[in-house]
Amino acid sequence: MQSPAAPQPETPRWTGQPIVLVGLMGAGKSTVGRRLAARLGLPFVDADTEIEVAAGMSIPDIFERFGEPYFRDGERRVIARLMNGEKRVIATGGGAFVDPETRAAILARGFAVWLDAKPAVLADRVSRRDTRPLLRGRDPLAVLEELARVRNPYYALAPLRVSSQRAPHDATVNTILKALGQL
Repeated sequence: MQSPAAPQPETPRWTGQPIVLVGLMGAGKSTVGRRLAARLGLPFVDADTEIEVAAGMSIPDIFERFGEPYFRDGERRVIARLMNGEKRVIATGGGAFVDPETRAAILARGFAVWLDAKPAVLADRVSRRDTRPLLRGRDPLAVLEELARVRNPYYALAPLRVSSQRAPHDATVNTILKALGQL
């Protein structure tokens, strides 16, 4: 006699709320987000760009002049503003979903998608540019391994997890579209 199959987790359903991409730096949130938005015919918003516009300075400058807590406060306010119910795709910074208030807003009013990638893949991607304040003067792989250890349990709270590996970004977009029932 065969034992019954274990119940499979229910596939999350997207009902038109903002799609919010979360994950570590280098996971492809901005690039995948732009392509996903284009495929869905929705506007794309990069939360980091919105933070820079609101602050009138770059994120590295915000970190340098005011520190990470000041940045996170501004990030929280900007993301809360973006979570107004409008159908759109939003790319967040790597630390946004770790903040309890920001995470609660995203989970309550959006559809979070975790772009998950191995730290080695991310380190390769982020090593191409020196624009990440948390990596300045440090070993990218070591930093990303530590960030993954701390942040992945929070990212795992997103209803949808998609692997972001060494593959074309369109493969990731197609995986998300399929999971959303849009492909």
